[in-house]
Amino acid sequence: MSDDRSKAPLAVFDLDNTLADTAHRQRFLERRPRDWDGFFAAAPRDPPLTEGIALVKESERECEIVYLTGRPERCRRDTLDWLAAQELPEGRVYMRRDADRRPARFTKLEILRRLARTREIRVLVDDDELVCEDARRAGFTVLRADWATRSSTALKVAQEREGRT
Repeated sequence: MSDDRSKAPLAVFDLDNTLADTAHRQRFLERRPRDWDGFFAAAPRDPPLTEGIALVKESERECEIVYLTGRPERCRRDTLDWLAAQELPEGRVYMRRDADRRPARFTKLEILRRLARTREIRVLVDDDELVCEDARRAGFTVLRADWATRSSTALKVAQEREGRT
């Protein structure tokens, strides 16, 4: 890729269940009340998902990498440390504001549209079916990350109804 990254297209990657395997921390969402602090505190121990990691590294050849996650802003340090530990390319990391409880499909589409005003988005890679559907409908090229173990119902509810991840 050329040295002028500001003109390269963007490859946008989700984190949870796209690059990071969250299966070990699903248990925090299966109890009542849900233990959000425990769920996010366990994120630094997420094993990497080989398929997603390889795709980021492959995409870096032609694209600037951007990370787009439903994780709250308070998880930024842990998230940056995890990305570095996986030896992933540096890139801007867009996170949900701590008090933002809108579903990920709304928050992520809002950020994608903002990015698309000034840059070509080559691809969005995400595991969330609703995020993928809405992004496709909005005209984005989408690759659904289906290589992780299926998320629990609790995580799907959290993503769509509770706006937590």
